[in-house]
Amino acid sequence: MITYLIVAAVSLLALGTGAGVAYYWTKRRFSKQPSVSSEPQIKENDLQPKVKEIIIEAKDEAYRIKKAAEEEARTIRREVLQLEQRLSQKEETLERKIGALEERERNLTTRNEELAKKSEELEKIKQEQIAKLERVAGLTREEAKGLIMEAVDAKLKEEIGRKIKEAQEVAKDEADRKAREIIVAAMQSSATDYVPEYTTSLVKLPDEDMKGRIIGREGRNIRALEATTGVDFDMDETPGVIRLSCFDPVRREIAKVSLERLIVDGRIQPGRIEEVVEKTRKDIEKIMHEAGEDLVYKAGVSHFPREIVNLLGRFKYRTSYGQNMLQHTLEVVNLAKALAVQIGANVTLTKQIALLHDLGKAVSAEVEGPHAEVGADIAKRNGLTKEVVEGIASQHDDDLSSLEAAIVAVADAISGARPGARRESLEEYIKRVSELENVASSFPGVEKSFAIQAGREVRVLAIPSEISDAEMTKLAHDIAEKIHSSVTYPGQVKVTVVRETRAVDVAK
Repeated sequence: MITYLIVAAVSLLALGTGAGVAYYWTKRRFSKQPSVSSEPQIKENDLQPKVKEIIIEAKDEAYRIKKAAEEEARTIRREVLQLEQRLSQKEETLERKIGALEERERNLTTRNEELAKKSEELEKIKQEQIAKLERVAGLTREEAKGLIMEAVDAKLKEEIGRKIKEAQEVAKDEADRKAREIIVAAMQSSATDYVPEYTTSLVKLPDEDMKGRIIGREGRNIRALEATTGVDFDMDETPGVIRLSCFDPVRREIAKVSLERLIVDGRIQPGRIEEVVEKTRKDIEKIMHEAGEDLVYKAGVSHFPREIVNLLGRFKYRTSYGQNMLQHTLEVVNLAKALAVQIGANVTLTKQIALLHDLGKAVSAEVEGPHAEVGADIAKRNGLTKEVVEGIASQHDDDLSSLEAAIVAVADAISGARPGARRESLEEYIKRVSELENVASSFPGVEKSFAIQAGREVRVLAIPSEISDAEMTKLAHDIAEKIHSSVTYPGQVKVTVVRETRAVDVAK
């Protein structure tokens, strides 16, 4: 049907083309004839042959165009027939493939059904075999599985324990080596000197007569000095010297400077004493504030509240174990900063904690409690960050709040433990440590006791057969109470009770 439509369309197209060509030739012939105005009129009989000739030529051209169209139609018809044959072949191929797929699907379904039946048969045989094994072994399936798992677990525990021990030894050796390198590098870059001080100060007199003037009539001058400064003036028999005694180094410094100014001025009487002491107190406060600002600047920390800067300035006249607190704090900052850089910790946070780690000692004469907690309260009151507050509070705890706090604790220990840092005689140190160990060993159930960390901690080994886990807490509390009441020590002493049970066997 499509072929006939194509042939009809081509025939119509050929006829139309022939008619157009005939019209074109006729118009062209007539346009070449001379005009009526210029030549004589042509007769009708002369035009008929020419018209016939034109018509014949047009028919020939139309016939030729028709032949070409028919040839083209036959070509198109052959191509269409070829396409129809190809389509038929493809349809037959697709039908064969579909039939093959359907056959394969039926085969797969059959095989799946056979496999399902075989699986059921295998499961049935398996259950029968398990039942036979349980009857023969006298164990249920779960019991046999438990025995196997216990044997495997024991073997794995032994292997895992050995691997862990080997890894720990390698890691410990490497960590010790690296730690020594880091600590030595930090110590070499930040070691400082100290000016040891005592709890007493000496004021030299120009002559012995000055003692009488300082005492005054009926002792009124010396009483005014002691009442105004809060310092004891010891007028002993040492010639040319007055000894000032006070646990507060700031008050002792105010009294010392005031007395020196009064001696130079020469006017020693109660009214003048009060005036000089007040002026000296203001000057010392100014000096301490400047010292605090200088310490903060050298530590590389900025934007600290004024109250904290003033308290840090008190370290200029404060000592711990004979160690000047201002220099000690600066050394701890430098050590901690060097360690933080080596380890990759937060350097800014480390410096802040190091600068304030002994802040509570600045008010130890006014506020009771461990200096770490007191310093943390001051820092919190002044709006410092939570990390800084927790770092200060955990300085003497086993569970340090952060890596930066641990670095500061290490730096503090290095600063206090290095030779020459603290002024304490060997005899006094040995006596204090021995007293701590003796007090701990005096309790029943204690096997051994050791004073460690320069006397800051007492490690007690309890006898497991005499001290239970529940009694360990009470034993630690009792030892701490007795140390508090019978031993003189700086700061605080932590008591740690260790109870260990050991099992020993010999491979033969």
